Formats: sequence, C-alpha cells, structure tokens
Amino acid sequence: MQYRYRPQGVCSTEIIIDIENDIIQDLKVIGGCHGNLQGIAALVKGMNINDVIAKVKGIDCRGRGTSCPDQIAQALEKHKQSRTAQLV
Repeated sequence: MQYRYRPQGVCSTEIIIDIENDIIQDLKVIGGCHGNLQGIAALVKGMNINDVIAKVKGIDCRGRGTSCPDQIAQALEKHKQSRTAQLV
C-alpha cells in the first residue's frame, strides 16, 4: 500500500512510503537533503514501521522542532491511524 504525506516545517515537500504488512518496502522523499534522505530510505527499507518511528521520532533540524526523519515518523503514525480508523 502506498501512503503519501505532506511534511510540514522542513525542506522536503512530499514523503511517499510503500508499506506491506507494517514493513517498509520503499521510501521516497521529495526535496530536502537528497543524499541524506536516500541514505535514510535505504536504511529503513525492510524495517517495521514501529521500529522506524521509535528511532527517528523527535529528531530536530536546526531548531525547527522537527526534521525530515521526524516527518517520516509522523507520516508513519498517520498511516497507522488511518489504517486503524478503517478497521472500526
């Protein structure tokens, strides 16, 4: 399942995550620090979404109160919330 998220407070403009059975199959971040985000995408590929949230949630970039990794965690949390809402 592909999930799209519009990050806020960071340089990136869109996060696209392919998730299957709570495992990240692919991650693309549009905008932001391209090399760093490619590295993050490679590292989280194959990981459980809960593990990724635990590792990157709350990371700050230059005093913004958020960062691209934090926005990835927020996107994953929103995905979990939307999935839970569909089950109710």
